[in-house]
Amino acid sequence: MTTFWSLWIIVITVGTLLGCAALLMWCLKDKMGVEEGDDMGHEYDGIRELNNPLPKWWTYLFVGTFIFAAIYLTLYPGLGNFKGVLGWQSSDQTVRSLEESKASIAKAQQNKQLNQYAKELDDAEAYFGEAFKRLAYQEDGTTLRPIPEIAADSEAVKVGQRLFLQNCSQCHGSDARGQKGFPNLTDDAWLYGGEPEAIVTSLMQGRVGQMPGWKDVLGEDGVREVVSYTLSLSGRSVNVREAEAGKARFAVCAACHGTDGKGNPAVGAPDLTDQVWLFGGSRADVTETILYGRSGVMPAWKDILGEDKIQLVSATFGA
Repeated sequence: MTTFWSLWIIVITVGTLLGCAALLMWCLKDKMGVEEGDDMGHEYDGIRELNNPLPKWWTYLFVGTFIFAAIYLTLYPGLGNFKGVLGWQSSDQTVRSLEESKASIAKAQQNKQLNQYAKELDDAEAYFGEAFKRLAYQEDGTTLRPIPEIAADSEAVKVGQRLFLQNCSQCHGSDARGQKGFPNLTDDAWLYGGEPEAIVTSLMQGRVGQMPGWKDVLGEDGVREVVSYTLSLSGRSVNVREAEAGKARFAVCAACHGTDGKGNPAVGAPDLTDQVWLFGGSRADVTETILYGRSGVMPAWKDILGEDKIQLVSATFGA
């Protein structure tokens, strides 16, 4: 934060506290010119106004808020760039990458700094770490349990589901049914393969999918014909003549999707013969896909979750 904005926050914060204190002091002084408890000569709806001071309990409570504010702003950050005498911070706001974040957390943990996020990670590891390892590893503590074995363990599956909700549901949905551009994990259509090992690899290493646009290669007429042929592969009703012409042009697509259109998990090319369309299966959606291409990135979770948690999440879908 620049010096200007730091001073701006300090002036506003301290000025507001001083203003409230001045208002309280002004209200505590009797300026009515009549004795305490006397009638002020005002009446409304049968209620007469008396010259009564502010309630003592309310005044003391108000003064207490000033004392609390002074102590809090001295101990914790709140006045611009002042970090507070305790040096507490919620997290390191200067990090710009996962590597920087991990280094910052490790430094805070090593130096016993009052970094709330680092402390919570420490507490979570101490509380849950052994439970994760017990569920993910065999009795020797070094060999991961096979996915089918974990999937048969109801306790492990429940933990995997919670990990999924915490880390994966933002893209794939809380019900794992995905959304446009994010795969549905409850069906049998897995771009990179649905075997347990393939799921683990996807989570550990992440995936980067890229389909080029074919507008310049095929032209608009060619794209329209390829769209018709592509839709026909999944049993859709299309213009037969366009589909036949598109079949001849489909050669440029067969390198990834195969001559039969059934896809290739090795490169993440989807099966075009089913009814599962990641970016929408309407003619307009498929046309847009072929015209301009599609790209998608799933981040790698190895450094975020670790092998044990990834094994538990994988078992949720790899049974």
